[in-house]
Amino acid sequence: MARRTIRTGLTGGTRGLGKAQTLRVGRRAVAVSSLDKVLFPDIGLTKGDLIAYYHEAAHLILPHLADRPLVMHRFPDGIEGQGFFQKEVSDYFPDWIERVTVRKEGGTVTHAVCSDQASLVYLVNQNMITPHVWLSRTDKLHHPDRLVFDLDPSGLDFEPVREGARAFRDLLRELGLDSYLMTTGGRGLHVVTPLDRKAEFKTVRGFARAVADLLAARDPRRFTTESRKEQRKGRVFLDYLRNGYAQTVVAPFGVRARPGGPVAMPIPWEQLDEHDLRGDRYRVRNVVGDLARAQDPWKGIGRKGHSLVAARKRLDRLTAQGRPR
Repeated sequence: MARRTIRTGLTGGTRGLGKAQTLRVGRRAVAVSSLDKVLFPDIGLTKGDLIAYYHEAAHLILPHLADRPLVMHRFPDGIEGQGFFQKEVSDYFPDWIERVTVRKEGGTVTHAVCSDQASLVYLVNQNMITPHVWLSRTDKLHHPDRLVFDLDPSGLDFEPVREGARAFRDLLRELGLDSYLMTTGGRGLHVVTPLDRKAEFKTVRGFARAVADLLAARDPRRFTTESRKEQRKGRVFLDYLRNGYAQTVVAPFGVRARPGGPVAMPIPWEQLDEHDLRGDRYRVRNVVGDLARAQDPWKGIGRKGHSLVAARKRLDRLTAQGRPR
C-alpha cells in the first residue's frame, strides 16, 4: 500500500525539523523538538508526523478529550522502547495546560485535561502516542456520561467480534438505549452508550455487568464474561470492567502504540458488515488527508444521554425471563 505523506497546517510545518522549534497553534506558541525521531520504525512514522496527524484530527478528537481527566501513554523511544502510562501532570508542563485534581486511594492525583489544539500538540510532543480518557467529565467525576463494552476475541477470527457487536446493539435496543461503534486499533470493537450523568459509577458498572451477563447467558458458546483468558475457551470476552471510577478508554481517533500505527476509529453501524473490517483496519497513513473533511459518526453523542432507570427495569424483566423455572 502506498504511503501517504503527512503534512500539517501548523505555521512553519514540521518536516525536517530535528532541533527545538516553536510552532504557532492557534493563539499559543508551542515548543516542539526531535520531530525527526522515528516512533513507529515499521512505517517510518516520526514524532513530527504524529503531531501533524493529531493537529489534522483535532476537530474530531477534541470533543472526546475536552473536560475529561487524561492518562497519557508515552513512548520516549518509540513503540519498540519502554512505554509508560502517566496520570500525574509533570511539574514542567506550562500553566495553560488545564488540570483537574481527583481523589484516589490514599490521596489525590492531578491529571492533564486536553481541551484545545495547542494542548494536544504539546502533549504529543511529550511522546504521548495514545490519549486515554475517563468516562466522566471534570464537573461530575463520579457520574459517567458513557457506558462502554469492549469485545475482546480469543483468536484471530473477527467474525465472532462482529456477532458480539450486533448482539450488544440489539440487546441495548431492547432496553431502549442507543449505541455507537468504534474499532479499538487492536483486535476488537467498542460498543458505547451515552448516559445522562445521573447514575454514579457503581450503578453504571452493575448495569453493564448485568447486560454482559445476559448476553453471555443467551449464547454461552460464543460469549463469556470470564476475565481469565484460560477460562474463555475460544469465546469473545464481553468486557464491562472499564465502567468504573478512574478507569479509562482509548479516545476516539487516538493512535495506538502498535506496529502500523492503527487508529481507534468511530464508525457507523453499517460498516460492521464490510468484509475487510478489523479492529486495526484504520491506520494513520491510510486516514491522514481525509480527516480535515471527515465527519464524526459520533457527532452529538454528548447530547443524547440516556437514563438507566427504565432500562434497568427492562433488563431485570429480560433476565428473569431467561432464568430456568
